[in-house]
Amino acid sequence: MTYRLMLLIALSVPAGAMADQPAWPTFNGDLAATKFADVESFNPGNVADLERAWEVHTGDVSDGSGDLPETVWSATPIYANGTLYLGTPFYRILALDPATGTQRWAYDSQSRLEALTQPGLKNRGVAYWESGQEGVCEKRVFIGTMDAELHAVDADTGLPCTDFAEGGVLNVNQWNTVNARFPFSLLQPPTVVGDTLMLGWAGKDWEYAVAPPGNLLAIDARTGALNWELSMIPDELVARTGTSNIWTSMSADPDLGLVYLPVSSPSPNYWGGNRLDPIPLATSVTAVEVATGNVRWSRQLVRHDIWDYDIASAPTLVDITRDGQTIPALVQTTKMGFIFVLNRETGEPLFPIEDRAVPPSDAQGEVAAPTQPFAMTPPPTNDPSRMPDVWGLADLVSGGQCSRERQTYRYEGIYTPPSEQGTFMYPGTAGANNWGGASVDPRTGILYLNSMRVVQVIRLIPRDAYDSSDTGSGNEAGFYPQEGAPYGIELREWRNTLGLPCWEPPYGTFSAFDLATGERLYEVPFGRAQQWGFYGLARWGSPTLGGPVVTAGGVVFIGASMDARVRALDAATGAELWSDLVEAPSVAIPAVFTHEGVDYVVFVAGGNSILRPQVADQVVAYRLAPRN
Repeated sequence: MTYRLMLLIALSVPAGAMADQPAWPTFNGDLAATKFADVESFNPGNVADLERAWEVHTGDVSDGSGDLPETVWSATPIYANGTLYLGTPFYRILALDPATGTQRWAYDSQSRLEALTQPGLKNRGVAYWESGQEGVCEKRVFIGTMDAELHAVDADTGLPCTDFAEGGVLNVNQWNTVNARFPFSLLQPPTVVGDTLMLGWAGKDWEYAVAPPGNLLAIDARTGALNWELSMIPDELVARTGTSNIWTSMSADPDLGLVYLPVSSPSPNYWGGNRLDPIPLATSVTAVEVATGNVRWSRQLVRHDIWDYDIASAPTLVDITRDGQTIPALVQTTKMGFIFVLNRETGEPLFPIEDRAVPPSDAQGEVAAPTQPFAMTPPPTNDPSRMPDVWGLADLVSGGQCSRERQTYRYEGIYTPPSEQGTFMYPGTAGANNWGGASVDPRTGILYLNSMRVVQVIRLIPRDAYDSSDTGSGNEAGFYPQEGAPYGIELREWRNTLGLPCWEPPYGTFSAFDLATGERLYEVPFGRAQQWGFYGLARWGSPTLGGPVVTAGGVVFIGASMDARVRALDAATGAELWSDLVEAPSVAIPAVFTHEGVDYVVFVAGGNSILRPQVADQVVAYRLAPRN
């Protein structure tokens, strides 16, 4: 383990939690978002001996058939202060005994259980902060709500920290003052850097041309006061557009005093004729000074984004060795499948990034960017020049439907603009890589990444025809108005009338990359597709949501697949070593930690209807079975 990584972990793990190492005190395990656990007990030789230590059902679940919207639960468990903390999609905090799952306390935010900005009730967990001093609320757990409240509670008791904001509750919507079409939904926990909470928000995507402009809020962890605010949209454009918000997690380098922002696309997402002027921070990775909010550097990864290719995950920070020198690097995985490797001090590329010509738009009022940045080293997880071929089986059973549609819709490689004709989107809007991001072993500089290969069809519908076309929407599928733009949209997966994907598998892969050379070490199909109760072949793989954790013992833990299995993979080959069936797809990053001398891996199985219509409220902890 390098000194820099040790320092990053030390700075991100509160002093009181240092007795049992490694801790898992953040969404990504540490501030560097490495998702690396310095645990050697889990290794390829023994991981098949994993057993369930305990499981818990929170009771906070809905399939959407009753009075409540469906739940979408992708919360990473937090291990700190000798306790396991969970946020639920009913916006409660549970504090559990890590060895038994016994509840120590629970906190209910009493939030409205309404889908104000999302298709369901959504939560990605909690954040932990500790002052290093003794006393009431010197250790705190924070949870956000969809209606824009941030709650602070005492980590030992679960009681509100009354010196934070108003009685322990911060109304974040007080800063939602421009184009306030929806509340600042706090679904991702804040990123804690020292005594500062870095807070982004989620909005109501694909609904409006003009929306709240994206911003980063730096909040005092003790008082709830606003230290500073950074806007992502130029002032002169806020009357015409919005968003470019930060809805996912962030990473930070306390040595450099920088927080790294994955910034999303502007509104409306699939037509940009109202925002042809440059928005430099949109769809970018941006380095910001923690103390001041000043932008140190920014690199735009999609120009004039009209594909909703948000930068969806925290960049991974790792030192890599090149020509005998140690370079502070940042690795940004993307929805496009590109893996951008930059110097995190300067933002300069560590592998070539080339501008390539991309297709023009034929939509009314649209002017697509003529070129886009292509990062071809390390190799992209999805081929940017071509989409998968028509799957012969799906084409045969549908009487050639897939082949006919392949000739119907527009496709000229990645960045083919949305059109009235209908355009194939590959990768789809959920991306090749989403909020799970990558994991990295900082000792070797090897990056591990799950990816999905999904083809969608997007169609621009002229405003005068949209209302008669709209038959509703689901979870990132169906009809969306883009109110204020000349077009609404229809978005769907490219499937035949029987529901089979029209594109050939694999639908998901798992890969490893050497960051020193940019070489892909392997790529294997990952997971099992599942539909109507039937499993696809292993070589077909599965679409994935969620991310991996790599351990010092050479094992990767991951849920992510639609077949509702949690798995251990051999980090050296990607081969499956162990799996267990849980009650819904585990679309959360697992937590790996040591408690009272015992190593655990904990998965949340909550589900997400993007993968399949199955939800649960299950938390499962595993440990190695004792050997006689």
